[in-house]
Amino acid sequence: MPAFRFSWGYLLILRGQSNSTMVFLEFEKPLEIMYEQLEKLREIGNSGDVDVSESIVSLEAKISEKRQELYDHLSGWQRVQLSRHPERPYTLFYIEHICEKFVELHGDRYVMDDKAIVGGLASIEGQTVVILGQQKGKNTKDRQYRNFGMANPDGYRKALRLMKIAERFGFPVITLIDTPGAYPGLEAEERGQAEAIARNLFEMAQLRTPILCFIIGEGASGGAIGIGLGDRVYMLENSWYSVISPESCSSILWRSWDYKEQAAEALKLTAEHMFKNGLVDGILPEPLGGAHSAPEIMAQTLKKQILDDLAVLKQLPIDTLVDQRIEKYASMGEYEFVPVEATLSEK
Repeated sequence: MPAFRFSWGYLLILRGQSNSTMVFLEFEKPLEIMYEQLEKLREIGNSGDVDVSESIVSLEAKISEKRQELYDHLSGWQRVQLSRHPERPYTLFYIEHICEKFVELHGDRYVMDDKAIVGGLASIEGQTVVILGQQKGKNTKDRQYRNFGMANPDGYRKALRLMKIAERFGFPVITLIDTPGAYPGLEAEERGQAEAIARNLFEMAQLRTPILCFIIGEGASGGAIGIGLGDRVYMLENSWYSVISPESCSSILWRSWDYKEQAAEALKLTAEHMFKNGLVDGILPEPLGGAHSAPEIMAQTLKKQILDDLAVLKQLPIDTLVDQRIEKYASMGEYEFVPVEATLSEK
């Protein structure tokens, strides 16, 4: 799988960042130490007393090698950490950088407007689409406002309302998935969380317009699949998709979160695992260091994939499109038919 490799040193110059403003993940600690050394060298160089240009070039080369080494051998848990990086681009960022125009539509026309899911009408290279997805929020206040990207039933019903508008006018649907799961609160269950997600799956399976789905971060359980059934489903390189998060899996099996790394490997939740098992249609490569290291480039990669797929899907007759979508999901997984007689004879 080809991946775009972006110069981290150049990116820092481009964005004017320093080590103090960068966020390092747990497995990136070796890089953090090297960047601290690099900053000290630059401070000495800026003072003008000593020429440290050769030392800076040498250290930058070592940083580049170390980054390549770290990101060439990422574990499942490390990819989960990258999918949750606080600087990772969210749905509204992609909408802003992919679409020329965007008109947000609100409300499910039953109860309320769920801020965890955003969506509306948009234009991409002159094509009108309906685009929607989970929005986590960029800071503490915004995350509370967005409920950390965990939608209530009202959010899934709003999403379905927008998809029905798309069907009525023949607009393609694009969904961006990034959620730790549907909201599990009592009020969500009272208003029919499971029914809302199930209804979306039923309707999306037979929606008479193209559907493209992209897992841009976390893809957890029914919260993800509630807007994730489509003609083409893609995962970003450092996203994950599973019935349960590693932490929750660990707490159930071992009654402790201490085994989350082991759970992440056992769940086989990475993009490579999902593609190998035929559960997604492709993987979108991220810049070296993750989507947050070069978000504008990641947005253009996403945009290109959208345009390429729409050019193909819009040529298919609607009946053929729907039949292929249903067949795609009906053929997922493996099962073995065992006659009732054989089961009874064993007993």
